[in-house]
Amino acid sequence: MNDDFLPTASWENLRLRADLLRRLRDFFFTSGFLEVETPILSPDTVVDRHLDPFYTEISVAPDKPPRRLWLQTSPEFAMKRLLAAGAKAIYQISRVFRQGEQGPLHNPEFTMVEWYRSGDAMAEGMQFTSDLAEIMLGRGPAQRVGFREAFVEHAGVDPFSSDTASLMAAARNQGIHPPASLSSNDRDGWLDLLMVERVQPHLGLDRPVLLYDFPATQAALSRIRKDDPPVAERFELYVSGIELANGYNELLDVEELLRRNRETNRLRGLEGKSILPEQSRLLTAMRSGLPPAVGVALGFDRLVMLVAGAKSISDVIAFPFDRA
Repeated sequence: MNDDFLPTASWENLRLRADLLRRLRDFFFTSGFLEVETPILSPDTVVDRHLDPFYTEISVAPDKPPRRLWLQTSPEFAMKRLLAAGAKAIYQISRVFRQGEQGPLHNPEFTMVEWYRSGDAMAEGMQFTSDLAEIMLGRGPAQRVGFREAFVEHAGVDPFSSDTASLMAAARNQGIHPPASLSSNDRDGWLDLLMVERVQPHLGLDRPVLLYDFPATQAALSRIRKDDPPVAERFELYVSGIELANGYNELLDVEELLRRNRETNRLRGLEGKSILPEQSRLLTAMRSGLPPAVGVALGFDRLVMLVAGAKSISDVIAFPFDRA
């Protein structure tokens, strides 16, 4: 008899998952955060070079044409709208969706924990993330490591001053085989390759690591600090070589967001990807006044994996994509 109706996770891991959800909610409650819920389907979506959202066409009335609505890759846009409406400290445990992401650490539908606290800057955002990781993982406070420091130590190149040719040479000299799709003009692509192959495996092996101050070209929706060279006020949490969370000192400049959206869509077009909506209700919210805040997104399924000692995301969710 075909047994693909059965869950891929053990009952032990499903009970652990439920316990971690309870502990997570307790942590946010005692920290003064309000749990919120926002739409999974929206005409707005995060414009990211590497994230491909699912969509559906929906007609809300017989006399109206169908609208394209996107399954959210993150609840980011709607949660920032709540900040603009007066929220102070909010979190959400949300189902999110991303095309083309399936493997030991990925499932096209997964659980994300996302939180925002107005008034926080990088230092406060990193400390809160470290506190959460310490409570949930029990591996001590996170060590803070600069992006440049980590790259120089593990990849042997300066990620800020090295040109694309130098990054390509470093990859070649270290026996890294790039994908055929990686262009010789794509500096950030080569940085990402070195990050995945040489830097990331060393991060968070003894205790969690917060990697911070990214190149300005990898700012996403974070602010850029005018250092020399400029840096993106962004941080990522790594545990046992796995990226667990991604945090921003949130961008407040609406015109800069529009510029980044256009540039991201230009790069998506060059790669043969669909163009995503550049206008959104988030822009309207930002024009009304988005307060300074730090936002962080954490992959909950990966957190459960780390606590359970599991090797695959399918070991900690009941029904992965191929059994949905």
